Amino acid sequence: TSGAFARPGDDILVSGDIGRHGAAILLARGDYGIDADITSDCAPLAAPILHMLRATGGRCADVHTIRDATRGGVGTVLHEIAEESHVGIEINEPDLPVDPAVAGLTGLLGLSPLYLACEGRVVIICRPEVANGILHALQQHDDTKGAKRIGIVTATHPDRVMLQTEIGTQV
Repeated sequence: TSGAFARPGDDILVSGDIGRHGAAILLARGDYGIDADITSDCAPLAAPILHMLRATGGRCADVHTIRDATRGGVGTVLHEIAEESHVGIEINEPDLPVDPAVAGLTGLLGLSPLYLACEGRVVIICRPEVANGILHALQQHDDTKGAKRIGIVTATHPDRVMLQTEIGTQV
């Protein structure tokens, strides 16, 4: 769905851990001489998404945007949605689902898992009234069991994404 439909007050969900596909590709190239147990998150999402939409109780219109995070990762998708909807987006770093091995690799290389490709993940912007049901539905599937709420859509700082860091600063 279009990124132009996000509204202040909406919840931001992601269907599982982020950055794993991009990290797996970096390691597969062998340029860094790093050995880590990271596999791609590549997964079919039709069944979890269908289950998610059914979980809205017939209120599919309460799901404002669904975007896959393949190119540019979750961070790029959130920036696109903020700009297309002319809203602000606030995400919380401690809420971001990142596999420990991916966090270690990205920390070592000075990268952010927010901007690494996700081959089997979607970003979902929805009304808060349906967010828990959507999360529960996604968590029933092996490929999306790590689904989490990562932030909210706001009217403040339109067209921008703000990250609340683990130490309490906002960038």
